[in-house]
Amino acid sequence: MSAWNSGSPPYMLVSMVRNARPDLVTDEAGLSTVEYIIILVLIAVIAIVAWKQFGESVEYHVRDSTTQINHLGD
Repeated sequence: MSAWNSGSPPYMLVSMVRNARPDLVTDEAGLSTVEYIIILVLIAVIAIVAWKQFGESVEYHVRDSTTQINHLGD
């Protein structure tokens, strides 16, 4: 028999719904997953910045070397 047909007062129905879902304030089930995602995003951002800096450094050294090679014949 459902709560609607049992003749129970409305506050009983609210109590049943409240007990059916975990309390969002104390529920920590997904907390570690969120922490791992935040750490993963930070690592990705740091890796992208480092890769960009590395690429700019390599590009600078290649251009400098090319310039020096081109001026060898002068």
